[in-house]
Amino acid sequence: MATPLSDPSLSPLKTVAVIGLGTMGTGIAEVLARAGREVVGIDISEAATGHAVTALEASTARAVQRERLTEQERGDILARFRTFTDLQAAADADLVIEVTPESYEIKQQVLRALDGIVRADTILATGTNALSVTRLAADSAHPERVLGLHFFNPAPAMKLVEVVSSVLTAPAAVAAVTSLALDLGKEPVAVGDRPGFVADGLLFGYLNQAAAMYEAKYASREDIDAAMKLGCGLPMGPLALLDLIGVDTARTVLEAMYTESRDRLHAPAPILKQLSEAGLTGRKSGRGFYSYDAPGSATVVRDALTPLSGEAGAQGRTVRSVGVAGSGTMASGIAEVFAKAGYEVVLAARSEEKAQTAKARIGKSLSRSVDKGRLTAEAAAETLDRITPAGSYDAFADVDLALEAVAEDLEIKQQLFATFDKVCKPGAILATTTSSLPVVACARATSRPQDVIGMHFFNPAPAMKLVEVVRTVLTGDDVHATVREVCAKVRKHPVDCGDRAGFIVNALLFPYLNNAIKMVQEHYATLDDIDAAMKLGGGYPMGPFELLDVVGLDVSLAIEKVLHREFRDPGLAPAPLLEHLVAAGCLGRKTGRGFREYAKR
Repeated sequence: MATPLSDPSLSPLKTVAVIGLGTMGTGIAEVLARAGREVVGIDISEAATGHAVTALEASTARAVQRERLTEQERGDILARFRTFTDLQAAADADLVIEVTPESYEIKQQVLRALDGIVRADTILATGTNALSVTRLAADSAHPERVLGLHFFNPAPAMKLVEVVSSVLTAPAAVAAVTSLALDLGKEPVAVGDRPGFVADGLLFGYLNQAAAMYEAKYASREDIDAAMKLGCGLPMGPLALLDLIGVDTARTVLEAMYTESRDRLHAPAPILKQLSEAGLTGRKSGRGFYSYDAPGSATVVRDALTPLSGEAGAQGRTVRSVGVAGSGTMASGIAEVFAKAGYEVVLAARSEEKAQTAKARIGKSLSRSVDKGRLTAEAAAETLDRITPAGSYDAFADVDLALEAVAEDLEIKQQLFATFDKVCKPGAILATTTSSLPVVACARATSRPQDVIGMHFFNPAPAMKLVEVVRTVLTGDDVHATVREVCAKVRKHPVDCGDRAGFIVNALLFPYLNNAIKMVQEHYATLDDIDAAMKLGGGYPMGPFELLDVVGLDVSLAIEKVLHREFRDPGLAPAPLLEHLVAAGCLGRKTGRGFREYAKR
């Protein structure tokens, strides 16, 4: 006999039970109540049920103050939310969403109990983000009605909902919850059953790499977080995000992912285990990667690891004039940054004509700033006057800082540093803007490696605040101190990192992009669903495939190869799909086709 599961139109999911009233369960309950559903909130803890009611009262009161709800609407929402401490309260629900702790034992116990309580046509959804939906469903008396419904935190604000099917799930159940998600104003993305699904599958690998980077003392927690916020436009740095999610939760998710994938990038960094077992689980405990003023607080407080502001260091050198080598977008942007900050700039290229063209590009950029009211016409003219174009690097004879922004080719850069060594005065700082090549290899092309450092600006240089300051084992302390001071004067945020492939940003960003390509390659999810998942679920300004097409697939592949060569990790090997697209000349927006096709300009 057919059940209503065979026809979603017969099951509009009017009454929904939410089991587990922690932060996520309470948020889901609020979303449902606001959307007109009758919500049965269940938790074994009376304190949790009371807290959930208080939280809903507070959030709806704020909405009334902001004139987003009327008092009548608020009253209706509160009346639709009832709480209980007994699973029997779910008996009349059309849909049950369990949001209990990430444990097979707990979740299976709940689902088995529900089999004897709810109707045969009731859909059972698990809110897991790490465990196998198939394994949970197989333990149910009606596996065809079990699926995953993964909301993101905070549920009222985050648009993404991952709808997770197992091989046992009835299509009608998927259709019914997908329809519900749309009614809730969410963006449902259909995904198959594997740990982490789409968003967390990509996110947690990246978070794990950041934890390992910090554990290796490669960079400070503040610099890692600042680098990813300023370099990638992310709403939070990875270590702060781990504290928000819960270090113990992240460890559980990664363990599940590693069990399935056996990819070393998913093997939880040892520091996650150490922090978890010490009870330092993040914001909820008051301490994780950072320290907070109280358990549950978002306010970071100073601790033993907090860097001292204005810390006395090595005495720096004086920098009044800057030489920028190159004539491309990056060289022009960096020259503009220094000139705006009052430095005299020599912009040198392989010919006078190329240097003049680069200066003209800066002139257009400054004009746009004037048109937008960001700069006065007088300031723009003064800035442009500080830039002297030159067709020979001999013009760098008197500069205090010589900085190259030429092609990302080690041989070309080494030749240029040998030239700097000949033409620049003693004491001049020699800097490379490389994003992936070894800075020390440039330094060894000179007779003064102590004067060589990396200054990795991000594109477009006038707009992007971040500069990765890359010391080699040979870089002088005074050179490092000077460059950090110069960054502050040109209004950039410097982060310190050692001389290894990818530095901070690319070493964390490109494995994430590579993993997204693997998802498509394995037919796990579509480009559009993955891009939507990361924008809506992770708060990323661009999805991975949008970003790959902007960066250029050839550039991305080159960086992937450098990372793989440096770290020798099989998980960092470039996805074959990326190699195939590059071989076919599909390089992204610049060629009109990459992962997507673009209209010809």
